[in-house]
Amino acid sequence: MWTDPELGWNTSLYQYEQVILPVNKIWTPELHVTNGIKTMMIHSSPDLLVDNNGTVKHTVIINAEVDCEVNLFNYPFASDECPVAIQTWSLQECGTKLVFGILKMVDGSHGDWRTDNVELQKVREDRNYIMVALSIKYTNPFITLLLPSILIVLADVVSFALPLRGGERNSFKVTLVLSFTMFLIILNDQLPGDGKCSPIIRTHFCVCLVFLVLSMLVSMVLTRLSTDGSLLFWCCSKGSVSENMRKKDVEEDEEVKADISVTQLSGSEEDSQMLRKVVNFLEGLDAQSLEKKTNR
Repeated sequence: MWTDPELGWNTSLYQYEQVILPVNKIWTPELHVTNGIKTMMIHSSPDLLVDNNGTVKHTVIINAEVDCEVNLFNYPFASDECPVAIQTWSLQECGTKLVFGILKMVDGSHGDWRTDNVELQKVREDRNYIMVALSIKYTNPFITLLLPSILIVLADVVSFALPLRGGERNSFKVTLVLSFTMFLIILNDQLPGDGKCSPIIRTHFCVCLVFLVLSMLVSMVLTRLSTDGSLLFWCCSKGSVSENMRKKDVEEDEEVKADISVTQLSGSEEDSQMLRKVVNFLEGLDAQSLEKKTNR
């Protein structure tokens, strides 16, 4: 609404108090968004309403992209205020003076952001600021970012119920670490960028990854303890291992020989000779097997 004295008329000569005129035939003031990257003002209708005292009523729509710094440290629970500076042309009290009435918030939700409140602040004489309070809808980021990481860490904690022997626990923990790493790679482009106030969610992901890796290493150490009972890692050559196996086989064969003895039965001499033959045959088989193991 603005006043143009040249558009007024005398109601005694022209009895109508209001007339409708085409907007392209009348001068209209231009509004600018000072901190806007791109601003476009369009007329909502091709006509406007003029009173007999020169008051003009018209509606315009301004679409503007505003450059605003938002603190994302608490992402996805971030909230901040964004100033929108609106002004008209004026120079040394000559030009158009913009006076705001009552602010009304029409659409308070768009995408992942929500407009909580709008407030008019006049900081300079030639410029009016509309402070827009913004906040992120934390539902979607919580479901897509925080909840999967919490569930993966919870699964890692519960995996200690798996048995140490067999390798099921270690393989499961390695799978969790790889899954979490792939999860971070996929979401790397969607996370807010680094800056002076880096989002704390990056620290959360880093702590979760370190916890998963440490849990995997602890599980491997416990598996080693349950299997060998020691954390000492010996590096033996192939020859020494084979030699130790040979000595062990020889000792076992000697123990078997020591257990074989001839017992004199209270029977005929033919039974005794038959028993000696059987014993000699078994000793010959043991000697052959021992010779084969030695020649390996």
